Amino acid sequence: MASNTNLTGKAAFVTGATSGLGRHFARLLAGAGAAVAVSGRRAERLADVAAEIEAAGGKAAAVPLDVTDAAAIAPALDAAEAALGPIDILVNNAGLSVQGLAIDVSAADFDLVMATNLRAPFLLATEVGRRMIAAKREGRIINIASIGAYRVLPGVTPYCISKAGVAMMTQCLAREWARKGINVNALCPGFIETELNGEWFTTDKGKAQIAGFPRKRLAQESDLDGMLLLLASDAARAITGSLLTVDDGQAL
Repeated sequence: MASNTNLTGKAAFVTGATSGLGRHFARLLAGAGAAVAVSGRRAERLADVAAEIEAAGGKAAAVPLDVTDAAAIAPALDAAEAALGPIDILVNNAGLSVQGLAIDVSAADFDLVMATNLRAPFLLATEVGRRMIAAKREGRIINIASIGAYRVLPGVTPYCISKAGVAMMTQCLAREWARKGINVNALCPGFIETELNGEWFTTDKGKAQIAGFPRKRLAQESDLDGMLLLLASDAARAITGSLLTVDDGQAL
């Protein structure tokens, strides 16, 4: 029997959905039948993503949200639920990085990376989890980590620290909510060309980095589709607390 990755009747909330992986994930989930709340800071782009989903026959709601604003998280989820119903799937995708040697990273930059990449996913996951528990609803929380959660990526130390924290947070929440029917997993992608890193991979050093990968290529956004749909679906009922690497062998 084929795995059931049909998400019809489910509502999803995706952070960082104005571009890159977040936009791709939102369209993917909508294509699988989910109603999707797309969130991010750039309201105009959010409206464009929501319009794309609806033009393709899906259902979407644009929900502006700066994930570093803790006080804005609950109201954003309220708005999403008012438009789409209770959230069944959370994709914690919003993230950023700062480049440079660790000794040159300012306290402000370090705090920004942690607030975006670690504190925000924790606050979003716990708020969504709180609502699921109160309603006695099962759900899926998917945190977007990185191969940087378990290996050194030179020049982005704060990013790696934050993603290692996301990995441990994933396992802690999965254990805490195991009997609540809330599955919490982390997807750990390798290097994928997105708006965040596209300029780097056009440089000589970026090209040299690609040449050092076993398959001498960047992964594609679509390479994550199967795993994301699996984790969001009923087919993943027995998968929780897992850190799932999809990196085209780059970490080998």
